[in-house]
Amino acid sequence: MKTPDSSSLAQILLLAPGWARIGLTAPNQRLREQAAAELAESIIDALARPQAILDDRQMPLPL
Repeated sequence: MKTPDSSSLAQILLLAPGWARIGLTAPNQRLREQAAAELAESIIDALARPQAILDDRQMPLPL
């Protein structure tokens, strides 16, 4: 696992499920705890995955 920089961590948070990001501000304690656990899982999963090296010369093809 590599140490993330602030921009990659911000990207991971933005790609996390929306309900989890909003759930951190919920008035219900249980929902806040579930949202925090989901965000933590998203961060751990993203950091555990090897980052794909993209080549700017490669043309993206639609699926």
